[in-house]
Amino acid sequence: MHVLMSPDDYCQQRAARSGSSFYYSFRFLPDERRQAITALYAFCREVDDAVDECTDVVIARQKLDWWRAEVDRLFAHTPTHPVTCALLVSLTRFRLAQGHFHEIINGMQMDLDYDAYPTFNELSQYCYRVASVVGLLSAEIFGFQNSQTLRYAQDLGMAFQLTNILRDVHEDAMRGRVYIPLDELAKFGVKPEALRETRTSPAAAELFKFQAQRAREYYQRAFKHLPIEDRHTQRSGIIMAEIYLATLQEIEVDQYRVLEHRISLTPLRKLWIAWTTARREKKQRRLNPVAA
Repeated sequence: MHVLMSPDDYCQQRAARSGSSFYYSFRFLPDERRQAITALYAFCREVDDAVDECTDVVIARQKLDWWRAEVDRLFAHTPTHPVTCALLVSLTRFRLAQGHFHEIINGMQMDLDYDAYPTFNELSQYCYRVASVVGLLSAEIFGFQNSQTLRYAQDLGMAFQLTNILRDVHEDAMRGRVYIPLDELAKFGVKPEALRETRTSPAAAELFKFQAQRAREYYQRAFKHLPIEDRHTQRSGIIMAEIYLATLQEIEVDQYRVLEHRISLTPLRKLWIAWTTARREKKQRRLNPVAA
């Protein structure tokens, strides 16, 4: 007998199949919040795949337009897709802004409009849309008392995206996309086509070191903004940060040879980082009643 998959099961499969760091951090959330963040993650995967898995730009734009209409249907309480059906319950539970979902789609469209970014100013707009906005929505789902937590979430999203850009620089270049700002490539004497090579020149290593340092600055800035009273509710973001920072550290230890191979953590190591971070945060909460 064929059993139809529920919207929540669909989102769960989407999250689990990706093997993303986000999936490991969701495991420590209460049921309602885990359901909501899993649905949000599935939404991001759907709109990302609408661009990445489509070779025809016209069709990709049409798919994004469909998702824009679907977001409007979601907020009119008439969703049609399993992901938006799963998100529907979250609209009443959490303060999720309709504009944020549109911003994410606009960010994905930038992958159709740009194959390179002239300066960090343009790149930061892309990062804000595809990552910082996701951080802001996530912060609402996790829960917070102090509005400073939104600044933390925005900077942490930026840090995650900058880490991804460095990790995937070769893979993206092979697909015709350059996310490292062109003026910075020129400053370090690295041509965009060099990112498709499988050797790391001293100049490229220095360029990548600069990118890693900027990402670290965003992690530091994020945690400077996180109020102690919100650490416990925001622990999933903290777990994600530890996994991403471990990836960044691996890149640094490997002397920035990201053109030669893709640095990634094993599922077991991600799970270990998630568990030890959750345990550390729980202990810290016991020691500091303000965070409870």
